Amino acid sequence: MKEHRATIGIVFLIVFIDLVGFGIVIPILPLYAEEYGPSPVIFGLLMASFSIMQFIFSPILGRLSDRWGRRPVLLVSLIGSAVGYVLFGFAGSLTMLFASRIIDGISGGNISTAQAVIADITGPEDRAKGMGLIGAAFGLGFILGPAIGALLVTVAPWLPGVAAATASLIAFLLVLTRLPETLDTEARREARSHPFNLQSLRRALIHPLVGFCLVLVFLSIFAFANFETTFAQFAKLRFHYPMSTIAWLFVYAGVLGALVQGGLVGRLSKRFGEGRLIVAGTFLSFLALGFLPYTETRGPLLVTLAVLALGQGIAHPSLSALTSKLVDADEVGGVMGVYQSMSSLGRIFGPFWAELVYGGLGFHWPFRTGSVFMLMACGVAAVLFMRIKRVPVSASP
Repeated sequence: MKEHRATIGIVFLIVFIDLVGFGIVIPILPLYAEEYGPSPVIFGLLMASFSIMQFIFSPILGRLSDRWGRRPVLLVSLIGSAVGYVLFGFAGSLTMLFASRIIDGISGGNISTAQAVIADITGPEDRAKGMGLIGAAFGLGFILGPAIGALLVTVAPWLPGVAAATASLIAFLLVLTRLPETLDTEARREARSHPFNLQSLRRALIHPLVGFCLVLVFLSIFAFANFETTFAQFAKLRFHYPMSTIAWLFVYAGVLGALVQGGLVGRLSKRFGEGRLIVAGTFLSFLALGFLPYTETRGPLLVTLAVLALGQGIAHPSLSALTSKLVDADEVGGVMGVYQSMSSLGRIFGPFWAELVYGGLGFHWPFRTGSVFMLMACGVAAVLFMRIKRVPVSASP
């Protein structure tokens, strides 16, 4: 429907603008923290604090969105992000930096709620396309954000935080003025009839396929985090690239991933189905991660990054689309919140593992171990695909 396409476009803009703000802050956070001389453990906790809070609070915000609607949760989340970014911009101590990341993590239900909006308004055949657009907005925002942050920090140290807060406030206004409520009254009433506690998710989470999806998102994010965390160090040691070239390699991979998610995954999903795409995407990612440490010239490196972008670009929107189809409409927000929690868990432990094996075994090993975890994800995806044929999938829009 035309109005649903318009809503999807608004959700794309909201996620894109909000992720620009997120991308402004993340690359310069370590530089701000270094001024206070934290120990390695405290430094690691600071970098992981956002994901830890997301792990805890995403399911809660998801259930709230099932009970009271998507708009209220998005509005509160975006205001919370703006407050966190302002604190970041004017932080005068390590404690304030921690506070800024914790507040943003607690309130940051933006992505899971946006996914729930897409699940509300798309049918089964278009779900992967809609989730792909969310992924594309995420990727493009995170590409543009660091470039803006790098420019603004040279003007004034407080300016990136204020710019990120402004981006969240613009997204807030878009939700307030342009985004309709997408969860119908009956689904909200049904969700409110259940007790508000995490046990109320049990009925959805014991679905014979949802558990596979949650294990799969953890394994794939954990594996990919090995690449994200150490690729810059690898490229500097192996190819002697300056930081500017390394940044452009990230942009190259990010743009390819966004193009796949925004333009290709919907068509592939209609032709092959989400199950096959998840298997294919994790297998391509396994191959790329395994081959990456053996690249010795720029050509093979660019091809390997393209394969990795393709694999991740088709796997993750397909997995989130499938997960949202497995439960009833009044449970989508909560389950997608748990889905984001597992994703956050992968982003907490993946970087720690990557730096551990990088320092202990050498720069090849994050990619080698990452490929092993991705192969495990592919195995889980294969089992999931086989079970999809035997277990009916909910098709509630």
